[in-house]
Amino acid sequence: MNETAVKTENLTRKFGDFTAVDRVSIEVNRGEIFGFLGANGAGKTTMIRMLCGLLVPTGGMGHVAGFDIRTESEKIKQNIGYMSQKFSLYNDLTISENIDFYGGIYGLSPAEVKEKKIRILKELNLIRWANSMTADLPPGFKQGLALGTAMLHDPPIVFLDEPTSGVDPASRREFWEVIHQSAAKGITIFVTTHFMDEAEYCNRISIMSAGSIIALDTPRNLKKHHQRDSIQQVFIDLMKEETQSPENRAG
Repeated sequence: MNETAVKTENLTRKFGDFTAVDRVSIEVNRGEIFGFLGANGAGKTTMIRMLCGLLVPTGGMGHVAGFDIRTESEKIKQNIGYMSQKFSLYNDLTISENIDFYGGIYGLSPAEVKEKKIRILKELNLIRWANSMTADLPPGFKQGLALGTAMLHDPPIVFLDEPTSGVDPASRREFWEVIHQSAAKGITIFVTTHFMDEAEYCNRISIMSAGSIIALDTPRNLKKHHQRDSIQQVFIDLMKEETQSPENRAG
């Protein structure tokens, strides 16, 4: 049987009268690459923030790595890696100093930080630039470094919120190679993206609109069901259906 890494039931988050996430139920398995698609304002980032223990739900329940998102948020933070939309490292520190800093935050020993730093620098081909300022790195290398530091403490689950925004296509492919290598090791990857071609790399994807999940399946099954050749075409069809629904026409 597959081990469940993330599970929610009717998870809801409201901001006043606005419902950002509306009764979302999902179950994500260990080692799965699970994608969240949706236009701006669909609820993806709010969902991620609740699962990371950064935002308390208004309703419903959820568990991440076996911990309750309502009552065990600190334990969740210790067992996940998180990479936000915006570059989260310090530009005024060197690459090496950034890794040292985050290693300290995660409670790693100096020996562990040294070992993991060497591994990250080798994987990113940055050994010769270890003492260079992070600000001087190209966007693709910056994102790779951010992912590496998010996984310094070997978390079983990693949340990536639009991790490849502003990155060139070649760097995006390399970034996804790292994601697949991590998943092959049993790490669960939860990723939001605006790039429809990236959705094809996920084991399963969910498509959100107005806070609700309107589709959830493997890319292959979604394309087959909608008789389309790409997830982008599926997404466009679903958005048109949402726009033309009776509820939206009535508004």
